[in-house]
Amino acid sequence: MRPEITPHGLNAELTDGTLLGGRVVYRQFAGGHRSGVEPVLLAASLAARPGERVIEAGTGAGAGALCLAARLPALEITGLELDPALAALAADNAAANGFSQITIARGHVAAASNLGQFDHAIANPPWHDGAGTVSADAGRALAKRAPDALPGQWAAGLAACLRPRGSLTLILPSARLHLWLAACGQAGCGSPAVLPLWPRSGREAKLALLRVVKGGRGPLRLLPGLVLHAENAGYTEATESVLRDGAALAF
Repeated sequence: MRPEITPHGLNAELTDGTLLGGRVVYRQFAGGHRSGVEPVLLAASLAARPGERVIEAGTGAGAGALCLAARLPALEITGLELDPALAALAADNAAANGFSQITIARGHVAAASNLGQFDHAIANPPWHDGAGTVSADAGRALAKRAPDALPGQWAAGLAACLRPRGSLTLILPSARLHLWLAACGQAGCGSPAVLPLWPRSGREAKLALLRVVKGGRGPLRLLPGLVLHAENAGYTEATESVLRDGAALAF
């Protein structure tokens, strides 16, 4: 761990780590919001063709974009991040891995269409109830706190930057799926597919992946899903193949 000067002018410490079993080098701030497995699973769930454009909204330090670039190097990837310190760090992470196909842009999701049109959008949006206790750490509060208006704002912003029949994929808490399904529908995105992420076999799914299509009109589909942890508390073989080996997570 070593100190760095962030764009905010603050002396903050960074930690050095890796993703995908060491294939990707990844630095993030020691304090505030830190990446979990969610952006890795999100990136693994996207199927895209060479040359297509993908935007990751709320990219943070770039974990999702980095994992996507490692698995599908022929994509053009834009990471959109509001926080200037995180945006600068994401750009540094992309450069450290030699991922010239990743561009990091600063801005709010509502203005995503200013960056052009995309074939796919992915996001790990803030989750926590907007009425709950606010974290004393400003960065953590921004990354995790979800006011009631947030699903509508994010869905509308990302739908606006998608081409017709483009896909939007989100990783969400199951308890908020209904809000996002409604928000995506209002933004003109349908044909929803939900892939549950069970913590263990037989347990209630706390997380799920949601995919919708701009202009889609198909019914809701509930997919087989993924069990994350084995009974011995380690990851299942299927999850290990995604998190460590960079395998795709079939939707």
